[in-house]
Amino acid sequence: MKSRAKILLGTAAAALLALSISAYPQAFPSKPIRIVTQFNPGSSGDVVIRTVAEEWSKIAGQPVVIENRAGGGGMVAAVLVAHAAPDGYTTLAGTSSMQVTRKFLSKSMDIDPGKDLIPITKVGQSLTVFSVNASVPVDSMKELIEYAKRNPGKIAYGTSGIGSEHHLSGEQIKQITGIDLLHVPYKASSAALLDVVSGQLTSTFSIYAVTAPHIKSRKVKTLAVVRDQRFNQLPNVPTMAEVVQGFEQPPSWTGLFGPAGIPQPILRRLNNDVVKAMGVPEMQAKLAVGGFELEPTTPEGFAAQIKRQTDLVARIVKAAGIKPE
Repeated sequence: MKSRAKILLGTAAAALLALSISAYPQAFPSKPIRIVTQFNPGSSGDVVIRTVAEEWSKIAGQPVVIENRAGGGGMVAAVLVAHAAPDGYTTLAGTSSMQVTRKFLSKSMDIDPGKDLIPITKVGQSLTVFSVNASVPVDSMKELIEYAKRNPGKIAYGTSGIGSEHHLSGEQIKQITGIDLLHVPYKASSAALLDVVSGQLTSTFSIYAVTAPHIKSRKVKTLAVVRDQRFNQLPNVPTMAEVVQGFEQPPSWTGLFGPAGIPQPILRRLNNDVVKAMGVPEMQAKLAVGGFELEPTTPEGFAAQIKRQTDLVARIVKAAGIKPE
């Protein structure tokens, strides 16, 4: 009888635990959710997150509040979230530069993103294009590579800085093709683009949304898109991988994270609600106008992507001889 009682008690306890776990996400959220972002108010990244948050709040049934904490290349926001309670009410809108590449550029970090933060979902990324000034005597990426081989040192490309995804793209092209490309780091890719438009710089990687007017006015020629598939608004422009065999797109995304330790039921609920929000056609269309592509994932899928991209960045950085500072 005692044995049977123990079995019944154990069965009841297991059922109660299962019930409590299943009820956990149903009761969540019961108060506003906070998204801490590394973006300045009004920036393109801030606009994207606010657009997602608006739809997310409708699905969650609670306000989703944005808290802008720019500074330290994203570290200020990341540290705040990493030290928050892992209850699902504090999340981070972070970028690949903070989560992946920074560890290769900085000798020390206040947190370890891979251990102190947990992926919820990838949000998406802005389309990057590679363009040259209209006067450069090439009309394709293939012609540019051939021109660079005949004229070593004459092709310079601008980026948003050492170790940026644009710099990593340029280094890959150099490593794969063997051409001599001069890297010119700027404080912002928009400044590099303006120098390409004016003819002071040969080429640059830039966001499509800010490049589009210059493409339309024919002040620049876009030779490749840095993505896995061709872009429907530039159907005749190949992907970089089509022309440079072996090229892999460096990380250039925005994602949603939480502090490590969030219970799985809450993590699933967060992922489910945000992914549903990103599936709203009107929101997708609104962001697509600015060249931002939503790419929701599962937490596991996002974590696997981060691992692959960390390995890619490690290879590029090592081959390029980029040292942490």
